[in-house]
Amino acid sequence: MSDFNSSPLARRSFLGASVGAMAAGFAAQALPALAQTPADVPSNFFPGSRRHTIQTSGTTINVLVGGNGPPILLLHGYPQTHVEWRKIAPQLSANYTVVIPDLRGYGDSGKPEDGDNHINYSKRAMALDQVEVMEQLGFKQFAMVSHDRGARVGHRLALDHPDRLTKLVMMDIIPTHYMYKTTDRQFASAYFHWFFLILPAPFPETLIGNNVDTVLKLFMGSALPKYIEPEAYAEYRRCFSDPAAIHASCEDYRAAGSIDLVHDEADMDKKIACPVLVLWGAKGLVGRKYDVLAIWRERARQVSGKGLASSHWLAEEVPDETLAEVKPFLAA
Repeated sequence: MSDFNSSPLARRSFLGASVGAMAAGFAAQALPALAQTPADVPSNFFPGSRRHTIQTSGTTINVLVGGNGPPILLLHGYPQTHVEWRKIAPQLSANYTVVIPDLRGYGDSGKPEDGDNHINYSKRAMALDQVEVMEQLGFKQFAMVSHDRGARVGHRLALDHPDRLTKLVMMDIIPTHYMYKTTDRQFASAYFHWFFLILPAPFPETLIGNNVDTVLKLFMGSALPKYIEPEAYAEYRRCFSDPAAIHASCEDYRAAGSIDLVHDEADMDKKIACPVLVLWGAKGLVGRKYDVLAIWRERARQVSGKGLASSHWLAEEVPDETLAEVKPFLAA
């Protein structure tokens, strides 16, 4: 899910156009011998980190690792990549081993075939990728900091693999099943892309591919260029310009509107076992519309959290405020 504040004019413009330094001290962690990603893939956002391509049972995952200490997995959102964490990871790496992958279908990770009923882009499949990545890096248990689509993967990972997570931070989401179940005009207007991206291929893919910049700027407009600087935007654009990535990201949403709901409905009696911190943008739809803590307390045993003075892009808009909440939660 990408949450953003788009006006009707912006949405009309999108459809019309579619048709028409801070990483000092990020020290490398000693790791098992793993395949290296080709050297032409940019890595300057996380100097000193090690980049690997890890083969999971379902695809390949592009991942950076740095720092020292207990492991933390960082999962990004749509339409981003691991670069989302460039303002967060350097500070965490002083005390933790930070693992920063691209989700399957995004960035430089693999983009498998859809599978029946979009199963290969189910949050169950995407969560298994991350469990296998962490295990190959030598980590049976780990904490997770996640945002947007990555947080939906985190929710599923916590249900399917409760023995793996020690702490879970989820940013700017409430459960997928709840959002679909309570759909109304406000939600459908603000999150129109949930319903656009699930249309059958190749319709959404064709419109997006006709003007990638218009799509990215629709989602990220409020954060450009103050919070998402030109260098980061260029990297997001490089990755999202790949037709396979556009299709895979649509599959992510198609899975959310189909097979993920089946999995969620089968697990409504399960609650996340580990401590959970939920953060949200007070200026975004999640903060304006939903009682975030009350909703998550129905789905997790131990929940704390608060809204921050930002829109959707917490880690990029208010990184210091985000870290001020995340660091004590992880250390407790």
